[in-house]
Amino acid sequence: MKNSLGIIKLNLKKQLQVLGVLFLLFGFTKVSYGQVTSTVDSTKIKIGEQITYKIAVEADSTDLVVFPEGQTFSPLEVIQSYEIDTTKQDAKFNLIKKYGLTQFDSGSYIIPKQKILIGDKTFFTDSLRVEVNTVVVDTTKQGLYDIKPFIEVKEPSSNWWKILLAVLGIFALVGGLLYWFLWRKKPLTEEEKIALLPPYDRAKMALKSLDESDYLQKSELKEYYSELTFIIRRYLDEKVYDRALESTTDELIERLYLLREGNQISISKEDIQNLESILKRADLVKFAKSAPDVALAEMDRNTIDLEIDHVKESLPEPTEEEKLLDQQYKEEQERKKKRKKVIITVVIAFFLMMATVVGLGIKYGFAYVKDTVIGHESKELLEGEWVSSDYGVPPISISTPRVLKRVELPLPKEAQGSVKVTAFSYGTLLDMFSVMVSTTVLQQPQGQQAQGADQSAPKIDLAQASEMAIAGMEQQGAKDILVKREQFITPNAAEGLKTYGSLSIPLLNTETLVPAKYTILQFTSENVLQQVMVTWPDNDVYADEMIDRIINSVELVKKEQEAEQEK
Repeated sequence: MKNSLGIIKLNLKKQLQVLGVLFLLFGFTKVSYGQVTSTVDSTKIKIGEQITYKIAVEADSTDLVVFPEGQTFSPLEVIQSYEIDTTKQDAKFNLIKKYGLTQFDSGSYIIPKQKILIGDKTFFTDSLRVEVNTVVVDTTKQGLYDIKPFIEVKEPSSNWWKILLAVLGIFALVGGLLYWFLWRKKPLTEEEKIALLPPYDRAKMALKSLDESDYLQKSELKEYYSELTFIIRRYLDEKVYDRALESTTDELIERLYLLREGNQISISKEDIQNLESILKRADLVKFAKSAPDVALAEMDRNTIDLEIDHVKESLPEPTEEEKLLDQQYKEEQERKKKRKKVIITVVIAFFLMMATVVGLGIKYGFAYVKDTVIGHESKELLEGEWVSSDYGVPPISISTPRVLKRVELPLPKEAQGSVKVTAFSYGTLLDMFSVMVSTTVLQQPQGQQAQGADQSAPKIDLAQASEMAIAGMEQQGAKDILVKREQFITPNAAEGLKTYGSLSIPLLNTETLVPAKYTILQFTSENVLQQVMVTWPDNDVYADEMIDRIINSVELVKKEQEAEQEK
């Protein structure tokens, strides 16, 4: 018998030595001493009134104390959980934890025993009875009414499509205006059509319009001669002398003689004299109030018509080089117009885009708009299609933005056969964002199994497992690890330990440290440790929301649930 016990102790010691080199777990049980008391400030309250539930703990300075969290006080509801008040007395700490509790139904209720972890020891408070009394209503002063029926409230849907529709409508409206005023080919007005005609045709058309006027019928000779001389001057300005409109009659006639003598135009002296005679008569009409006969005015109009023909015939034919230069000039003018349109369009589009960004930024925040337009890894994970699955045996149910893949954790030779680890992960610690779900089973020694020594089966200490997980992160390069611990209860009432805080992670292949956060959830049942570890970058609102969603989805699949799934 002594030999069997010796073998059992030897095997247990060897297993615990093996587990010391693993990332996860265990250690020998520490001896802790503590004293726990609980009180309430009142045992009788009215409906909805608050009572203060107080737990006082006396523990060693080296002990880890975990108070209850969550709805462990049912049937009473927790309104508020206050910060722990800590005082030191000699080598011990006095810790006081307060909770605000209430109940909205009358009756007699019992606050159940609360579990407190001090080191590796578990303590329970006394259960307490609380009376919740109804509020007395004087029906002579306050009438009673039937309870209103339930009204189904539809969950408000997202209005993103309305915003998108409005933005597209604004862009379509602005695009339509730009097309209408800048890019469409507008129908030409009569003035624009005349302006596009050659100078000779314009001059002929102007004479025709002069004939259709009533200047001569009304004896408005001044206006008549002004129009007549403007027609010939403009034609000469465009085809012969580019200052004909602003020159005096003598200057213009002198320039025509010089051009004739220089063989630049082959106009005759008689033609020049006819033009001089008409221009000087027009000057007398406009400035000296001369009044020639209407028949003479009509004769001058016919002479101008004839001289326009003679000037056109006297002009030399443009050379191919002049035609090419004229074509290039026209093309350059078209390019300038098109460039102007493009600049105006770009400026308006940029202004519209900036106005849209500013508007969306004011409504949703500029960081959100920037991340939506440029892209953000955490935002894409958060808004992507999530996966809910069970991992390990016994299973852990969890929802993650990506499927966790099976990974093999290297085990020392001496650990093989004593420890069984299954792990599933997405990313690593150095990737900043990572999720790992692992199940570790501490096997019983074969000699112990043969003798049925259940009382010697290895147990797992969550506090020691938490310390080993922190040590594992330090081995991977994590620095400045801040550690906080508290009790964690899953939605299906599984209790465990939550270790969380901040740390600094080195960038890959560098010595630069980047701030990050971590959370470790650990659950134990006999010789099985189930663990969920997540890490994510600091100051990342999308990652914070994503981690909350992951942690709130963690559930331990119970044996009866597992049996139903197998069926």
